[in-house]
Amino acid sequence: MSYETIKVEEAAPGVTVIAFNRPDVANALSTQMGRELLDVWSKLRGDEGLRCVILRGEGKHFQAGADLKERNGMTDDAWAEQHRLFEAMIRAQLACPVPVIAAVQGAAMGGGCEMTLACDFAYAAEGARFGLPEAGLGIIPGLGGTQLLTRAVGPRRAIEVLTTAQPFTAEQAKAWGLVSDVVPADRLMETVLAVASVIAAKAPLSVRGAKRVVHGGQDLDLARAMDLELTVYNHLFTTADRREGVASFNEKRTPKFEGK
Repeated sequence: MSYETIKVEEAAPGVTVIAFNRPDVANALSTQMGRELLDVWSKLRGDEGLRCVILRGEGKHFQAGADLKERNGMTDDAWAEQHRLFEAMIRAQLACPVPVIAAVQGAAMGGGCEMTLACDFAYAAEGARFGLPEAGLGIIPGLGGTQLLTRAVGPRRAIEVLTTAQPFTAEQAKAWGLVSDVVPADRLMETVLAVASVIAAKAPLSVRGAKRVVHGGQDLDLARAMDLELTVYNHLFTTADRREGVASFNEKRTPKFEGK
């Protein structure tokens, strides 16, 4: 897949890396980038060989948010049209059936922070900074940021972050539960690729099922959430991969999962 504003490559079997590729403007989110991200997320959703996705930025920064130079002077109608594209883009990312990991270096501001939140989990480089500055621009986050931040850090912290519109550090993000770990910048991709490779080696249907149940159960009461879990569980124990997993354990060998 070839694009102008993003790079897409397979870093390991089943592991796709999507990189924002506008390093000269801190990978700011333009209309063209929105179109290309929507396209790649839509295509990946149907990739049965996909095991994990990593989202990162080229250059010094992850993503600095919407391209405000492009937005300067936009009419309300043009702004609304662009935002509808961005809404479709973020929903396509959220619909990815496999784990999506953010590898954050430098700035992850505005939409960049929201795309981090829309990943399933994240790792950050030392010195990375996050922020949702929209209250200082006369708007609020509009790519799920208010809801995803609340789910990640709780309502009290979320309101503080959203209303002060102040940036926060990678260490704060880790303490609040927004990122899994903070690592030296030169080890960021090595660390994330290692995690992605572990995921890619597990039973694909189990990985997809676990993600589906966690996300699907969030807004259900406990009884219905457990019913959803059992629906997925009851399917999985009938699969060839379950038989392979048990057989390989007893035969003391590495399992060969096929997603069947």
